[in-house]
Order: sequence, then structure tokens, then C-alpha cells
Amino acid sequence: MPLNIVHDADGLPRILLTESTGSSAEVLLYGGQVVSWKNERREELLFMSSKRSWKLPKAIRGGIPVCFPQFGNLGSLEQHGFARNRMWSLDSDPSPLPPANNQSSVDLVLKSTEEDLKIWPRSFELRLRVTLSAGKLTLIPRVRNTDKKAFSFMFALCNYLSVSDISEVRVEGLETLDYFDNLINRERFTEQADAITFDSEFERVYLRTPTKIAIIDHEKKRTFELWKDGMPDAVVWNPWDKKAKALPDLGDEDYQSMLCVDSAAIETPIILKPFEEWKGRQEISTVSSSYCSGQLDPRKVLYGFH
Repeated sequence: MPLNIVHDADGLPRILLTESTGSSAEVLLYGGQVVSWKNERREELLFMSSKRSWKLPKAIRGGIPVCFPQFGNLGSLEQHGFARNRMWSLDSDPSPLPPANNQSSVDLVLKSTEEDLKIWPRSFELRLRVTLSAGKLTLIPRVRNTDKKAFSFMFALCNYLSVSDISEVRVEGLETLDYFDNLINRERFTEQADAITFDSEFERVYLRTPTKIAIIDHEKKRTFELWKDGMPDAVVWNPWDKKAKALPDLGDEDYQSMLCVDSAAIETPIILKPFEEWKGRQEISTVSSSYCSGQLDPRKVLYGFH
């Protein structure tokens, strides 16, 4: 079946993914970026900034941007690297993955150009498979070294999740872990709280995180379960009010309805020898939160205990 490709009013081609229960996702060729994921009730699960810019070559704030080959300003390249500011292509040969011949999956590829090689002199192929299924969105990123020498890179999938009220959200699964606090000169601390809650600006890189993290939205009685492999770090970010006002592509009140929880490889960059390939995997699913004296049983969410 042919892919459903539409051109929006801004002229950016996007792929519309659908599946039998009625959920949908939209993926831009620009940046290989997922910009919408709706459940079977047509509720939007990803956050998009109310002041997002579709003016190329600016990055688009919201959805799931791909950060490669650098995270943040941890290097000499532009913020979060250049992959999110490039036009990707449909990938007709996603080998060794089998071709995805359906309307619920798409394969994209970004190959290094002469312009890229001027700012980052390493030849690469970056691939991304996005698959929609009932209650779940799966992203499989892969990086192949097509150079004659080894290189290293950072990688992240920045998940802008839509929440009802950030002050009613808690994140479980990161307790007792070490983290870098980006608001205090990347100083290293150990998480002391039983769960992460939010009442001010928050920007931390948690290290050696578990494969599963739960983001619990009490007001919506909904939990996002983030499952990841090959990306050992997790970035948690909310700009709060002052930073939101300072960011030109974020609405002043947008911070209240968003939370970023990223799957990432930052602390230890990934090293690839010539012709080697790295593969990551991320699944985001939603489940209804069950309450027990006002609290979710974290063991049930994180380990699936019944």
C-alpha cells in the first residue's frame, strides 16, 4: 500500500500514519520529526508549541525532534546538532529491517551531504523507522558509519509529551539515580525523591536509567510508559514561566501543558568503526492510571505487576 503523503499549508510534506483502532501519527520529512500522535479518541498525545515556527531552516518546537550528532550545546555544532534541521528522504531500503509495506509505518533516511561534511567531517547514514500500533508509538533510529575512520556521536529523541497540568505530573523510575543538573553548571547529584514532581524550571540528564520510565498525569488519569533500548540516559525538561517567556518559539503559558522526557545517549557518546551500525529503540504507550489511596502503585507501572 502506498504511503499517505500530504502537503500542509506551509508546504512541508508529511506522512500520515493510521491503524485499525483509529489512532494516527504525522511525520515530517523535515527533521524526520513526528509532529502528531493521536489516540483512538482523537486526543493529541504530543505537545506542539503554540508559537512554533514552520519557517525553514528553524527547528520546530514540539513533537519528537531527532538530536544528532550532538545534544544541546555539548560540542561545536548548532544546538542539538543538524539532523532536526535537514530534509530527510523516504528510505526504500531499510535493510536489515524488513520493508514496511503498510500505512502504519514509515522508514526515513538522512545521508551526509557535502555541506554537512564541512561542519562535521564524518560520512554517515541516519535512519528512522516510525511505527504506529494500538496505544503505542515506536521509533527505531539507526546510525551507520560510511566513513573510512571511526567516529563518535551523541543521540536523543526529544519527547514533548502533552500533559494536563505540569504541577499534577510525576515521573517514576529515576529515583536514586545520578544526574547532571543543567541549571547548576551540569553539576552531578543523586536523585533523593521517590518520584520527580515539578514546581519550578527543571533540566536534568539522568544517567544509566532503566529501560522503562513512567510519566503519570493525575488529572487526565493517564500514564505514558516510555520504554527504551540503546539510549541509556534520560533528559527531563520543563522551562517553567520565566524561561517560557524568554523562548521566542514557545507560548508564555505553554510550559503548563508540556513535559520533555528524552531517550538519549549523552554521557558516553556512541563510537562506530567504519561500516558498523548502531541501533536504538523507543516505545511510548499510554495506559489508564489506576489509583490506590491517591497514588499509583509504581511497581505495577514499572514492572507490570498485577
